[in-house]
Amino acid sequence: MSYKYAYNTRDIKFCLKEWLPTAEVLAYDRYKDYYAVEDLDMIIDQVRKIADEVLAPIADDGETIGATWKDGQAYIPPSWHKAYRFIQDNGWGTSNMSFEDEGTLPTLIYGVIYEIMIAANPAFMPYVSTASGVARMMQLYCSDDIKAIFLDKCLTGEWGGTMCITEPTAGSDAGDMLSKAYPTDDPRIYKIKGQKIFITSGDRDDLENIVHMYLARIEGAKAGTKGLSMFVVPKKWVNEDGSLTDNDFQCIGIEHKMGLKGSATAALVAGENNQCRGWLVGDPPDADGNAQGMAQMFNMMNGARLDTGRCSLAVMSNAYWNAKDYGKERVQGHLLTNPRAGRQTINKHEDVKRMYMVNKATTEACRALLTKCYYYQDVANWDPDPERREWAHDRIDVITPLCKAYPSDEAWPMIAESIQSYGGYGFCEDYPVANAARDCKIWSIWEGTNYIQALDLTGRKWSQKKGKAFAASLKEIEEWIAANKGNIPGMDRELAHLEKALASYKEIQKTIWGYMKNPETLGFMGVYARRVLTATAQLWCGWLLMDQALVVTKRLAELAEDHHEYSYYKGKMLSIRYYLNNMVPNVWHLEEIIKMADTSVLEATDEIFDY
Repeated sequence: MSYKYAYNTRDIKFCLKEWLPTAEVLAYDRYKDYYAVEDLDMIIDQVRKIADEVLAPIADDGETIGATWKDGQAYIPPSWHKAYRFIQDNGWGTSNMSFEDEGTLPTLIYGVIYEIMIAANPAFMPYVSTASGVARMMQLYCSDDIKAIFLDKCLTGEWGGTMCITEPTAGSDAGDMLSKAYPTDDPRIYKIKGQKIFITSGDRDDLENIVHMYLARIEGAKAGTKGLSMFVVPKKWVNEDGSLTDNDFQCIGIEHKMGLKGSATAALVAGENNQCRGWLVGDPPDADGNAQGMAQMFNMMNGARLDTGRCSLAVMSNAYWNAKDYGKERVQGHLLTNPRAGRQTINKHEDVKRMYMVNKATTEACRALLTKCYYYQDVANWDPDPERREWAHDRIDVITPLCKAYPSDEAWPMIAESIQSYGGYGFCEDYPVANAARDCKIWSIWEGTNYIQALDLTGRKWSQKKGKAFAASLKEIEEWIAANKGNIPGMDRELAHLEKALASYKEIQKTIWGYMKNPETLGFMGVYARRVLTATAQLWCGWLLMDQALVVTKRLAELAEDHHEYSYYKGKMLSIRYYLNNMVPNVWHLEEIIKMADTSVLEATDEIFDY
């Protein structure tokens, strides 16, 4: 077996038990009778055990068997049938999406639990997460008659689910999609006709039905995204007596992918025989042809974007911990600082330690960003104070593109560092880092490419609520810096770097806004957008890590060096320092580049790339 599960949950426990106000979330009426902070170790340890004993041992089946297709049916590895049922039946799956059932886990806890499970078997978990997104959508937007048919089956995981957007002629530009919906005698039900591609979990053989959240245009609706409606289109039609019959919805093949080979990515055809039916979600288009589908779908898509960032974090973390374990065993070379000491394990060499440190700092930064967003989600959903809910919603809007794009951009180079630390063995399939490299690359493409996330940030989030929401998030960082100067022993330089990065970021905004006002320089927004998103994430992550440093320095002052927890806190402090001193300076470096206004990209014609 090449796959190895090496996950460490100590930083997860730090985020939940020591840094974030988890007790505040658990005090909400929804959770106060079910969970306490004291339960977290048991919950996390139990899920870590399940990941190790149930999910990780069958991960290689995703590579060796993979998802297959024959005669209109996709098949997943047989061992995954039982594992899927185990996750669902034991309450670690879709049931946590229920808004009504008591005892479901807060997003803050479920988010990190999902990270632990993803790392154990990355290709398996989309079969759980896609159904979870459908269940959430139904509760938010579907009428009672639709929920009566589908919701319970989705929440129990008896039926799967997908998000059906991409078409052969319409990928990122969803407004160009060709799928059509035609009225029937029942105003709730439409005939659906079209083709979808790249649909994760779009077909599988372990469940009797799959519920597709399908975007299509009703006849007469407006062109572009404004005219799209969302439909609940089941693979099998559900009759009034509960029996299932064919719904003219076919899987015509699955993609042969670079990674995540056990996850079926399907091409689907609806209505080839004009017999496919779907339930309209919400209202039909208004008199101007405006429909509700895209706005509805964005809710599911934003959840999937967080999941994409979480997948990236899980896989790059597992690759790093595998590399770290290997480094303790592999003897190679002599130390520059003490060549007479004899041959040493590679984990003692300076450049290998650098590879570990850049991974450790980056994964901890990404985890801080994601867990903070999970916290905001619980506040936005359940806090009794409307102002607090609005504050949390604003923060979610600001950092969702960061949570999706930053971990998925960083996973590729971080896993490359892990591969490099193995030397030649890292290039061999016998070790798990090769698998991780293939798996991770899709996540910078999924759910809107990271360029789209960057345009969302600079084109929408900067100006949302007339710019007040984003400005308020920067103001919060500014106020935190002012309040904590001198409060973090030994971290004055790092705090100064955060302050300098914030000032540079404001200059980046002003400069980009200036370019956007001039048609001749408007293209600079596209040229720099990806790098601006990275700088935004580094500013946010730098702030969150410095906030963690308040806790870490206090704990280090309390512990003796021989205490069993001392190495964790020392390592945490070093990774925070590394991030602030090595990643955060990119923000003011980017300011210099943007102000330089290099026109190389804008001047490039198609022909120059032919040589």
